[in-house]
This record gives sequence, C-alpha cells and structure tokens, in this order.
Amino acid sequence: MTQEHYYFGLGRRKSAVARVRLYPGNGTVVVNGKPLDEVITRASSRQDVLRPFVATDTASRFNVQVVVKGGGIEGWAGAIRFGIARALVTAADGYRRPLRSEGLLTRDARVKERKKPGLKRARKAPQYTKR
Repeated sequence: MTQEHYYFGLGRRKSAVARVRLYPGNGTVVVNGKPLDEVITRASSRQDVLRPFVATDTASRFNVQVVVKGGGIEGWAGAIRFGIARALVTAADGYRRPLRSEGLLTRDARVKERKKPGLKRARKAPQYTKR
C-alpha cells in the first residue's frame, strides 16, 4: 500500500495532530492501524469525522489511513476531520467550495486555557469573604 499514490492532509485540534492519507478505494477508514469504529466509539464523533465526505459526496471513493497523536478522542475526531478536508482539497480543487461552505477548512483554534497563579482554575478565583 505504500507504493500507491495518495493525497495528504494534516489536521490539528486542541493538542491532537492527525496525518491523513487518502487512497483511491471503497471508503474504509483506518486510524492508528484500527478501524474507525474501534477508535472513535461515539456515533456523533464518527459522523463528524466523515462530514467532509458527505459535503463533497465522495464517501465511497477514498480509503483513509490516519496516524493521530496527542490529545483525547474528541480532539482526534476534530483533527481527523480537518485533515480529511485538507486532503480532499489537494485531491481536487473543486471540493474547496463545498468544504468551505460547511466550515470544514477552518481550524478550530480553541485550546484549554492555562491555570493562572492565585486562582483555582484558569479564571475561577477563590471565594471572596468580606468578614
């Protein structure tokens, strides 16, 4: 499978980084050597991962091979979705407009805010007592 031509896309979400390869095929998705159903168990997250294929109507045209590192399962799902969308744009520039209209080519830059000194969490302060 390494000799075949593929389309590459890199996706990031929170601290997860997904390297996505699209091969011509029948629509199987493999994440870190396992099927998508085993890695991402929540059905809504699985639908979210496959949204770029639904937007471009290419669900059964490509096989997907993904290597994901860092973060958690929801971060993985967002990173894979973004990587698939970018790889589809490299496959054919005609996919850019439907992906852009669905908001799939925009990186979600939200990350967890750091804890500040003197506070309990990033913004929560200790309770104020007057007396």
